[in-house]
Amino acid sequence: MSVRVLSLIVAAALTAGCASQSSTAPGEPTASPITATTAPTPAPPPTATLIPTPARPTATRTAAPAATPTPIAPSATPEVVGAAAGGLVSLRVRLELIAEGFSRPTHVTSAGDGSDRLFVVEQAGRIWILRDGERLAEPFLDLVPLVGSAGNEQGLLSVAFHPRFEENGQLFVNYTDLAGDTVVARYTVDARNPDQVDPRSAMTVLTVDQPAPNHNGGLLAFGPDGMLYIGLGDGGAGGDPWGNGQSLETLLGKLLRIDVDSEEPYAVPPDNPFVGQEGARPEIWAYGLRNPWRFAFDRLTGDLYIADVGQNALEEVHVQPAASPGGENYGWDTMEGNTCFRAAECDQTGLELPVAVYSHSSPEGGCSITGGHVYRGAQFPALTGIYFYTDYCTGNLWALRANGDGWENALIGSIAIRTSSFGEDEAGELYLTDRSGGGLYMLVAG
Repeated sequence: MSVRVLSLIVAAALTAGCASQSSTAPGEPTASPITATTAPTPAPPPTATLIPTPARPTATRTAAPAATPTPIAPSATPEVVGAAAGGLVSLRVRLELIAEGFSRPTHVTSAGDGSDRLFVVEQAGRIWILRDGERLAEPFLDLVPLVGSAGNEQGLLSVAFHPRFEENGQLFVNYTDLAGDTVVARYTVDARNPDQVDPRSAMTVLTVDQPAPNHNGGLLAFGPDGMLYIGLGDGGAGGDPWGNGQSLETLLGKLLRIDVDSEEPYAVPPDNPFVGQEGARPEIWAYGLRNPWRFAFDRLTGDLYIADVGQNALEEVHVQPAASPGGENYGWDTMEGNTCFRAAECDQTGLELPVAVYSHSSPEGGCSITGGHVYRGAQFPALTGIYFYTDYCTGNLWALRANGDGWENALIGSIAIRTSSFGEDEAGELYLTDRSGGGLYMLVAG
């Protein structure tokens, strides 16, 4: 296996003008194809900011805005720049190319079965196995005939392995079907071949009608409680024209929590926050989300990090403590980030504001957040406890960590790949998928 190292110097190649453009990222884009763009213009080195933990602010809705603007396209050449001094901005990291040749990869993860395999999801509908850095000749699962992937946010969007995968062989996928609607389905590994899924084992767990081709969310993840969490966007178009973010009558614009073990196709956990509430879907765990393209549990603390793609102004990160009983309202479409959406004032009572935001109009900004993970690997102690996330359009790479009663958030560099997803291997090391270039990279310190 050949490994190409991309150094990350920390000064950040940044793109101005993203306020008037939206991303072709799976988390935000329109349905136009990807084309190459020039490298961004360097900006002055960033500094870390300390963000106080926000008070809980529920919501007065404002008028729906105009549709999302035209996106910038990915750069074809992977490159990384980055670092300053002091605190998080002193971090030095780089990317190592682990494998390449994937077609529009959307997700990477591990099975947690001791095999040390990595599973790379392609948007068109295939999942590939990497063993010792080498891709196997046949796909682990091929759903291309079932998957609608014409739109940039459509396709096979993620895979999650059951916490007891080693014994039951179950995995769950989230994709948009040929009609553009969300499907969550369960499959089982072929009993004769652990590197192949039995296509006859398919069982539909959940379907959700999608009124538009964007804002599908798409991530599946099992929490520390063994429940399956499902991220769903607000239904798309622009500005939440259907009011789904603040409506508990729909699954759109939500984070769902279901039990896939107690009964088929699923059961609602009795401790979900809206169980028994009239007019509310009991599957809902949290609401007020625009497009939670990627979220992740800290494997040490159980805290939940949710990166929610913004409209025209702000990208945001929310953190839900492990002890939360659920029911948080993250504000959309009353708020975008930490500001009122298309209104000078709004009622923020009961809303959970983000712990970190960045602006589209800032030279440190971008147009579509790709959420990552908290680093809990063993190879790079300097990265321990830091949540990494990036912007799909500019490649700006951010680091976030708790600091006393607040949060330290710093732009630590810029990576010239179009990051569609982060993922963890079994040991907690972090990986990034490049949707434009088709590469899989490992994030390393130094």
